Amino acid sequence: MRIGLFAPAGGAPLEDALGWTRAAAAAELDSVYYGHVNGWDALMVAALAGREAPGIEVGTAVMPTYPRHPLALASQALTAQAMSGGRFTLGVGPSHRAVIEDAHGLPYGRPVRHVREYLAALRPLLRGEDVRYEGETVKVAARVDAPGAEPPQVIVSALGPLMLKAAGELADGVTTTWTGAAAIADHIVPSVTAAAEGAGRPAPRVLAGVLVALTGDPDGVRAAIADRYGFASDFPGYRAVLDRQGLAGVHETVVAGDERTVERELRRFADAGATDLLISPFGDAAARERVIAFAAALRRPEPAVSRG
Repeated sequence: MRIGLFAPAGGAPLEDALGWTRAAAAAELDSVYYGHVNGWDALMVAALAGREAPGIEVGTAVMPTYPRHPLALASQALTAQAMSGGRFTLGVGPSHRAVIEDAHGLPYGRPVRHVREYLAALRPLLRGEDVRYEGETVKVAARVDAPGAEPPQVIVSALGPLMLKAAGELADGVTTTWTGAAAIADHIVPSVTAAAEGAGRPAPRVLAGVLVALTGDPDGVRAAIADRYGFASDFPGYRAVLDRQGLAGVHETVVAGDERTVERELRRFADAGATDLLISPFGDAAARERVIAFAAALRRPEPAVSRG
């Protein structure tokens, strides 16, 4: 299982955002994926980070699809691919009704159909093909000319059965959030893998995002997470996957505790079939550095914690 970081693109100066990739590269982790909210543009940050830290995969998790036409996003993604030396992965997703309708003022109708249509137009655009596509939610009549840029992999944020089926059939993998190892094993991996096999596609990547804290007060960390991110528990997509896991809120998916506890819980994701673990360290700068160092040790063949 590859191990990387999930980093916010906003909320701090740009140099701090780039610092996540520098830290991950120094720790010899596999990747850094940037989240996109209302701050720095995650795709542009990933492209710049990939140029500054050679050898590490950079990506987005994820760029909302509704606000960006696939033609515009294809152009940006191919530029990022060229800037990073072919180490960019494009993560996309429909986001949430509250974000798309309330913040962007755009209709959020039929998200699964929208993602299917979006990918149907985006993938050939990334290959440099002349696209003539007209669906219910997406229309494209153009091509992107980006000589020398290879098409990046495309992953989709997917938690529900229909979105997992779309991702398996049309993308290279999925990324998840607020999802524990049991749900990865019982729901995510079987659903997306079956869809990919049915479409004659290669085995998909499964990038499992997890919030991690090395702490002597795991209950206190979960309380802090509930206070900061508890609103996300009411988003329908997250609510459905939490209900599937029998959880009351997103705070219950956090991996928190001492090194032995955290190692045991993170290794469960590999056993569940995740191909990539995207760790989001929780806490202040010192706490983040401690989690990054722990992730680097976990990635090595030897155990991260002595079992003597």
